[in-house]
Amino acid sequence: MEVDGLYGEALALWMVAPGQAEIRPARARAPRPGFIRVRALVSGISRGTESLVFRGLVPKSEWKRMRCPFQDGDFWFPVKYGYAVAGVIEEGSDSRVGQRVFCMHPHQTRFTVPPLVAYPLPEDLPTERAVLAPQMETALNACWDGAPRLGDRIAVVGAGVIGCLVAYLAARLPGTSVTLIDREPSRAAVAATLGAGFALPNDELPQNCDLVFHASGDAEGLSLALTLAGFEGTVIELSWYGSKSVPVPLGLDFHSQRLTLRSSQVGSIPLHRRQRWDPPRRMELAISLLADARLDALISGETLFEDLPGELPRILGQPGPLCHLVRYSSR
Repeated sequence: MEVDGLYGEALALWMVAPGQAEIRPARARAPRPGFIRVRALVSGISRGTESLVFRGLVPKSEWKRMRCPFQDGDFWFPVKYGYAVAGVIEEGSDSRVGQRVFCMHPHQTRFTVPPLVAYPLPEDLPTERAVLAPQMETALNACWDGAPRLGDRIAVVGAGVIGCLVAYLAARLPGTSVTLIDREPSRAAVAATLGAGFALPNDELPQNCDLVFHASGDAEGLSLALTLAGFEGTVIELSWYGSKSVPVPLGLDFHSQRLTLRSSQVGSIPLHRRQRWDPPRRMELAISLLADARLDALISGETLFEDLPGELPRILGQPGPLCHLVRYSSR
């Protein structure tokens, strides 16, 4: 598809109806002073959030809060959505032309943005792994909310990308015992690569946990997470269910165990860090935490950008890959 010079020959993925997507022309003007133009190399599909958007399950009450940076259109449909692009600066500040960067931006071949939102990638960080930055940022925020400590017994229910990254971060603390729990047996190999234990829901599971993270996106997973927390333990809820109503079992021993069920969401930095941290500093840390080559185990599957409309229903289906990569042409 050719696009005239007004748009800088850019193309973007739009979700146009529940379960339907198409590629449309997009603006990527030559940058005026103070802006840069980025050519996308790869982007990552966030299966949890993008699946809810693709199926039209974002509740109206969250339309404003759910907007991603540089989103066009609005919920309901059509909407240009996505937030994990790694590319190269091709025009703008002379000192940065040719620099590889990460941007929170929808799936698009080229785009013009302020330079502050284009985070430089370390020389030793592969471009493909950089698309995990938003999920690492979410996992980092979750660990700040849960505050795991040395020696803690920790369970993570749900071995999607975010659950895996939470387990990875928690397992790096000396003395911790971290178990990743998921219905999919193939996640056992991923857990082992990341330094965590693994169990299926019907296996013998860790009990009396100091801390439990829930990231399965499923009500049964949340129920299971509550049974694993020990006396006065904390369950951190990372799943977002969109417009779906989810039952929570607050009977049984929830009160006698004095459990805490707490939400975690990356949109805000936890209060105890807010005076010293801002989102750019947090994103810089998240990118630096991607240096470990073991994290490549979270990237599975690749699709060419031009094939994305036809492939997206399969990619976002159940069960699906972990982080799916979108590859852009070199033109």
